[in-house]
Amino acid sequence: MKTSFRHLFLGAAVALFFTLTRAALAQDKPPAPATPSGQGPVPPVEPAAAPAPAAATAPVAAPATAVVSEKVEAPKPAPAVEPASAAAPEMRRLDQPVESSRKTAPAGSKDASAPRRHSSGDERIAVGHDVHLAKDEAADAVVAVFGSATSDGEVGDAIVSVLGDARANGPVGDSAVAVLGSTYVNGKVGDTVVAVLGNVELGPEADVGGDVVVVGGTLTRDPKAVVHGDVSNVALPGLFGDVGWLRSWFYECLFYGRLLAFKPGLAWAWMVGFVALGLYVLIALAFRRGVEKCGQTLETRPGYSLLTALLTVLLSPVAIVLLIVTGVGIFLVPFIAAGMFVAALFGKVVILAWIGRRFTKLLGDGPLAHPAVGTMIGGLLMLLLYTVPVLGILLFKLLGWLGMGVVIYTLILVTKRDRSAPTAGVVPVAAGAMAGGTLPGMTAGETAAGVAAPPLVSGSTLPRAGFWIRTAALLLDVILLGIIVALTTGGGKLALFGLATYGAIMWKFKGSTIGGIICGLRVVRLDDRPIDWGTAIARALGCFLSLVVMFLGFIWVAFDNEKQSWHDKIAGTTVVRVPKGVSLLT
Repeated sequence: MKTSFRHLFLGAAVALFFTLTRAALAQDKPPAPATPSGQGPVPPVEPAAAPAPAAATAPVAAPATAVVSEKVEAPKPAPAVEPASAAAPEMRRLDQPVESSRKTAPAGSKDASAPRRHSSGDERIAVGHDVHLAKDEAADAVVAVFGSATSDGEVGDAIVSVLGDARANGPVGDSAVAVLGSTYVNGKVGDTVVAVLGNVELGPEADVGGDVVVVGGTLTRDPKAVVHGDVSNVALPGLFGDVGWLRSWFYECLFYGRLLAFKPGLAWAWMVGFVALGLYVLIALAFRRGVEKCGQTLETRPGYSLLTALLTVLLSPVAIVLLIVTGVGIFLVPFIAAGMFVAALFGKVVILAWIGRRFTKLLGDGPLAHPAVGTMIGGLLMLLLYTVPVLGILLFKLLGWLGMGVVIYTLILVTKRDRSAPTAGVVPVAAGAMAGGTLPGMTAGETAAGVAAPPLVSGSTLPRAGFWIRTAALLLDVILLGIIVALTTGGGKLALFGLATYGAIMWKFKGSTIGGIICGLRVVRLDDRPIDWGTAIARALGCFLSLVVMFLGFIWVAFDNEKQSWHDKIAGTTVVRVPKGVSLLT
């Protein structure tokens, strides 16, 4: 469209220039009328005799442009004495071609505007199929989305193809571009030739006024092809040199709203599907208890599972944005993203196992009742359903969201059970107390000797802390440390090391961090011995291992029977919930 407006403006300027020049010539009148031979008397409005000497040198059939050039190039005024008989006839002869050209302009306007016929506002755009511009046609632009664009005619602006090939056999005013496709040029292109994840081929008649850019493809150039700009070839590793495989998936699958299809060129997509199914089966084999527990949640509380999934999908983006805006909470964004990824992955296994169990339960509770078998059967069924247009991609997204909601709601239920479990651990310390324990009238915290027994915080007697309460305590510690770092140094490059140092010191002296104290948590050794420097440092360094493997070491608490993270297992520690009334500051 920009070329069309440029040509319209240029044409209007040229027409205005000729009009003003014609008016100026008409106002220069000769001092006396003259009568040339065979033409009759000159009308009073004829041009003056002043430009006659210049006009006399012009040919008899000179075009209108000759009048312009002679009028502009005359540097001196006309002489005082001039042959009027010779000047007037020449001026009349110059007028005749101008008048005749005006009368014949409509007949000749088609040929005169032929090079600019693409400025008519005609654009050829196709979505979902190919578009072709014939040899005797012209258009401003030729664009194809999910298809190929071919031009044998004249294109004023550009020829563009997305997920298809762009072929320019005729002149193109601007550029020839193909995204996820190849570009073929065998004509004149005013600007650049581009192919993204595709190849570029320049024929023998190719004349490129700008650059040639190839991203993730190859360039084939005929020796006769001319490129006035630079040639850039950006190579990409892997299979990106030929994207026909990806284009086939876009055409046959994504365009129809499905993930798979029984079409040629899609064997790689089926291979990806079977590899993913194998991964799901391995997860079901490794975490049988977790899969069964989540499946039980889905069967007994489907409404709450669906509500949790809906709230997670709607609120998780808002929570991430708020954490990023606050600044100090940006450290938690990777944790949340990794947690949601793992929950979605595990949730997909749960849903497939639950679907497969609808069939395996008909065979009894034998080996076929294993969640891995159900996952395989449910996965094969889903692969077939993924080939159904529209339904395929909807099932993929809905099952992923539902599975994530089931996993999160199961974690919530486990946390509630831990919180509602009876707290024990306030035990007498008097080793020599009588077998009867307390005497009548004494409280449970007094021994027979009448001495108040200090409570014993033990990993074997107190309930273990779950995933969510530990995450809340960590969040409080991160926010506190972020505020301190922002007020002191103003930077966060050493924030992770500062957090590990802070944790080691607090575990050694207080057995908990500030976040843990607020949430009623304490780090204890499994052998009930006090935490020394070796244990505290080993646990702090183990946090980095739990962090680098996609935060899996922290998430492990949600699925571990002992409620231990990776760094807990390394240091031989665990986190317990301290009963109310027990001070954590001593």
